[in-house]
Amino acid sequence: MNYTEKEFVRSVMPQRPDDANKGTMGTLLSICGSYGMAGAAMLAAKAALRMGVGLQKSALPKSIYPIAAANLWESVYLPLAETENGSISAANMDLLLADRHTAVLLGCGMTACADTRAIVQGFIENSEAPMVLDADALNAIAEEPAVLRKAKAPIVITPHPAEFGRLMHMTPQAVNADREGLAARFAREYGVVTVLKGAGTVIASPEGELVVNPTGNSGMATGGSGDVLAGMTGALLAQGVKPFEAAAAAVYLHGLAGDIAAEKRGRTSMLPSDLIECIPAALRY
Repeated sequence: MNYTEKEFVRSVMPQRPDDANKGTMGTLLSICGSYGMAGAAMLAAKAALRMGVGLQKSALPKSIYPIAAANLWESVYLPLAETENGSISAANMDLLLADRHTAVLLGCGMTACADTRAIVQGFIENSEAPMVLDADALNAIAEEPAVLRKAKAPIVITPHPAEFGRLMHMTPQAVNADREGLAARFAREYGVVTVLKGAGTVIASPEGELVVNPTGNSGMATGGSGDVLAGMTGALLAQGVKPFEAAAAAVYLHGLAGDIAAEKRGRTSMLPSDLIECIPAALRY
């Protein structure tokens, strides 16, 4: 079994030259959130910023824009038309595809509805920027994961066992019984970097690379931790790190931030927002 090592993470992290500016450190377009799920969009965006992305663009429903903007000042916002249930409307597709960015994050808190499905499929089939698919972006394609084969750009998926089970038409228990084998199989069959989250997160590439992550703890078993990981992964993609390397490094640093947070707060009381605040310490480790 191969484990992600600290030296590997250090070797793939993007350098920040003295003459860097926001235009040279990547732009992440995060298409996240829905009415009642502003937190998911904010956690992902703030995590991306802590990982050093030059420009974080948060595309979210107009109804949650005031909440997000009042609590996260560093993001640029694209307030979007929404459906009756507060999800991002598919009518925004052309606007989003025309946006200038170096990577895309889709899914955190979006809700699994027809409009989300149309947006996710549209990006898979038309976007030329690498992307992270998390949460409801994965639920949106669960019935037809073969759409992943139509991708024009590299994709990283970040499912937990239940989401991965929907993609594989299996129970979470069956997924956990063969985590490495199933992650490797999915990555190979659909051509995407597969991050199967959980204790000992598995990262598999279409080319057959596979590592298991050694960092992290049970205090991270709280809603929102996955949004933090998605934002961290998207930030590295936006800065030009290759998909498998970005995924492995983000998972390692996410778990390390969790270990640091557990020392400070205790496993019972730590929150996903604590993970974000511990990213700087993880990066210095």
